[in-house]
Amino acid sequence: MKSVRLRLFTGIGLLIAFFVGLAWVLNTFYLSDYYRYQKTSFLIKTAEDIDRAYKGTPADLSRELEGLERNSGLSIIILDSTYNLKYYSRTVLDLISKKDEVLAALVNNKKELQNRGSLSVVTQDPVLQTDFLNLIYMLDNQEILILSTPLLAIEESASIGNRFFLYTGLLTLLLGAIAAFLLARQFTSPILELKDIAQNMAKLDFSKKYERESADELGELGKSINSLSDQLSLSIAELQAANQKLQADIERERKIDQMRKEFVSNVSHELKTPIALIQGYAEGLRLGVTEDSEDKEYYCDVIVDEANKMNKLVKELLDLSQIESGYFTLEKSPFDYSAYVDDILTKLEPIIKEKSLEIQVNKQPDVWVNADLIRSEQVLVNYLSNALNHVDEKGLIKLNVAEREGKVRTSVFNSGQPIPEEALDKIFISFYKVDKARTRSYGGTGLGLSVVRAIQELDGNQYGVQNLPGGVEFWFELDKF
Repeated sequence: MKSVRLRLFTGIGLLIAFFVGLAWVLNTFYLSDYYRYQKTSFLIKTAEDIDRAYKGTPADLSRELEGLERNSGLSIIILDSTYNLKYYSRTVLDLISKKDEVLAALVNNKKELQNRGSLSVVTQDPVLQTDFLNLIYMLDNQEILILSTPLLAIEESASIGNRFFLYTGLLTLLLGAIAAFLLARQFTSPILELKDIAQNMAKLDFSKKYERESADELGELGKSINSLSDQLSLSIAELQAANQKLQADIERERKIDQMRKEFVSNVSHELKTPIALIQGYAEGLRLGVTEDSEDKEYYCDVIVDEANKMNKLVKELLDLSQIESGYFTLEKSPFDYSAYVDDILTKLEPIIKEKSLEIQVNKQPDVWVNADLIRSEQVLVNYLSNALNHVDEKGLIKLNVAEREGKVRTSVFNSGQPIPEEALDKIFISFYKVDKARTRSYGGTGLGLSVVRAIQELDGNQYGVQNLPGGVEFWFELDKF
């Protein structure tokens, strides 16, 4: 297998040889034509300059024409429209000796001259065997301008240039081969170093680094190899971290499964008691355990009360499941929250009077919010019911509505025992009850605050609970309109 260094050296050497040969071929076959093209362009430009300055009298331009003859080595002749001589330069003898040949070309190509405005003709001196480039140009006044320059210098220059280029090309080829060898060695050295580093990495040895600093692709490759080495050196630690994360995920799944089982167990427990009571009292009525109408009415009241508790539990379970499913959306609309709170308090007025309580309300009129009417009522009623059921003998309940930073915060305070600190972050969990016996006594299901949490999280607004001196305060926020 050929090394990269040998292939690079061979490729650069052949490339240099190709371009040297190509340049020599181009010089040999096309340099004369290029020189002739440049001379023709020069003659045309000179003729155009003369045409612009010429007014029909050659004597007016004698100094300018003489300057062109001496400085540019031109022979100049001007013929009138009938081809009679009007002006000729001092060096025009050679041109006069070829006058017949030039005039023959002029006559034969008169129509082309009239169409194009100029003709270029190459003639040869039969004695000196020297070629001349002649430009026949029709002036604006229909007179004929003939410019002539020898081509001998062009041919000789091209021949000398080709021979010189052949020698310099061979020297360039030799020096290029040496430079190609040095360049190939310099170019492949970092590649070989990178190969060694990669082989060490394959053996899980990441201690060797690419130390060369360069702003080219090899430098970038070296940085990439170093970065890859660093990443691979951390792979074991990352795998260990991933393994630990996987174990944590498994543990979390286990806890979720445990919570699911506890949820089912809690639902079963919550339904078991009312079902047992309903079954017991219904069985007693069926067997005629008592004939007293008051006892029968009591039995029926117990059955209805327990059925209401089960109905409430099922409704809250359905609400919580619907909200947490991800398919439920809040139907938000702007409304007067201050009047809305008054309506809710009016609905709860029978319960408030029954408990001989009075709620202190602190709010401003015309407080508008953008929220879901039904779900906002559900949250506020849950908080107020919770306060009514947990207020102590002082009977102090405060409802406060305040605007702050684009939000409307509603807080419900009730006097009573504070919530244990370890329960503050758990109280919004489904079926969590600080006092299960007391919760059962007023018909609580342990789902009301879970529904509050689900609604507020769906709405993207804050909620919470805090112990205050003399009682507990629950609060939630709505978007201000």
